[in-house]
Amino acid sequence: MPISDIGSGSHVLVFPYPAQGHMLSLLDLTHQLAIRNVFVTILVTPKNLPTITPLLSAHPTTITTLTLPLPPHPSIPSGIENVKDLPGHAFKAMMVALGDLYNPIRDWFHNHPTPPVAILSDFFLGWTHRLACELGIRRYTFSPSGALALSVIFSLWRHQPRRENPENDNELKIFSEIPGSPGYPWWQLSPIFRTYAEGDPVSEFIKDGFLGDIASWGIVINSFTELERVYVDHLKKEVGHDRVFAVGPLLPSAGDTFNRGGSTSHEVLSWLDTCNDQTVVYVSFGSQLVLTNDHMNVIALGLETSGVKFVWSVKEPTVGHDAAAYGRIPAGFEDRVAGRGVVVRGWAPQVAILSHDSVGVFLTHCGWNSIMEAVNSGVLMLTWPMSADQYSNATLLHELKVGIKVCEGLDTVPDSGELAELFRKSVSEETRLERERVKEYGKSAKEAVGESGSSVSELDRLVANFSL
Repeated sequence: MPISDIGSGSHVLVFPYPAQGHMLSLLDLTHQLAIRNVFVTILVTPKNLPTITPLLSAHPTTITTLTLPLPPHPSIPSGIENVKDLPGHAFKAMMVALGDLYNPIRDWFHNHPTPPVAILSDFFLGWTHRLACELGIRRYTFSPSGALALSVIFSLWRHQPRRENPENDNELKIFSEIPGSPGYPWWQLSPIFRTYAEGDPVSEFIKDGFLGDIASWGIVINSFTELERVYVDHLKKEVGHDRVFAVGPLLPSAGDTFNRGGSTSHEVLSWLDTCNDQTVVYVSFGSQLVLTNDHMNVIALGLETSGVKFVWSVKEPTVGHDAAAYGRIPAGFEDRVAGRGVVVRGWAPQVAILSHDSVGVFLTHCGWNSIMEAVNSGVLMLTWPMSADQYSNATLLHELKVGIKVCEGLDTVPDSGELAELFRKSVSEETRLERERVKEYGKSAKEAVGESGSSVSELDRLVANFSL
């Protein structure tokens, strides 16, 4: 059967969570659904419409939009519709505010001439499971995190572990039901879970949402079987069915790797063209995290002392950050490293950078999209997880021997001398085995999304499931 005929007749409502790390991978999945002839309605708030414009242009007959205003909430400043602009204390408020779209979606559904047969929504939108049940359709949970991270998240909300000593943030929690029995100190667990308060309406809303994720008809994960087979199998066992679809790595189409998520100049890629293969260290901590000046200083000194070539993507202070305390590059640093390093302020074309032959190492906060992009490009990772699922993502990298630990946590500042040595070592023959190993996983990633690959088969199985 031609790929365009696979999903004939299916209409699916896709609902991303408005954070870049969540939206981009779900939009990449939406593209894959559209080329399989699934008719998609994407739910977005007005200010996020530009993010999906390229997708709409590429699929004018199969993708449309449902644009609904973000419901007001006292903790969300007026005009903010994307998590990247949201003060940290208001993160849960965004989850609650989006829940007020329940009735508008229901009304749209009942007035649509050909309503969707399913809702595919982010795992931060677990309340859509209840909505789907009311409408008599299926809900599929989309996980922008990997299978190990999702296993930890599900375990937290299903079993609700508590500290024996409420004052001990270092108390270890072992997830014995998960293969390998990973364990994490309390402070490394999900901040959403750690701030749960029984009986609090916001906490109960969020808990019910995650339980809705577990109960949903199917689960779609941005990962691939060859990378996380044991954890994909574990999730199938935990939810009691095989409708767990590993469809990654979800990446932009070949023509959209440079401007994915933003625009920048081509200078960084031109500079990379002048460097030898596997000699450049790429440093980035994602689209949301702004580093303190202490972090900035130690990274700068480590890069300067190491002598390695590098590209450093710097996120400058945004709402809620003291510009005097965050995101400042040390005076004179760029002059001292001129010729062997490039600092990118604002958006960096990360997919294009990581896929460049000259880049061999990536200092990362272990966000899952960054990991998928690095694995796909066969780039060794230096791990510095900061929050949320990043600790379990780092666990996976260390377990697979494709990541080397730098340190852990927002409050940790590594020794600049040790960091410099790690930079130097990472591009040397001393890490040859690790770099060869990640290249093998990169080959597996490309095979997974190639003809007859595991993720292609899972995508086809997912689309077929829509019409069962």
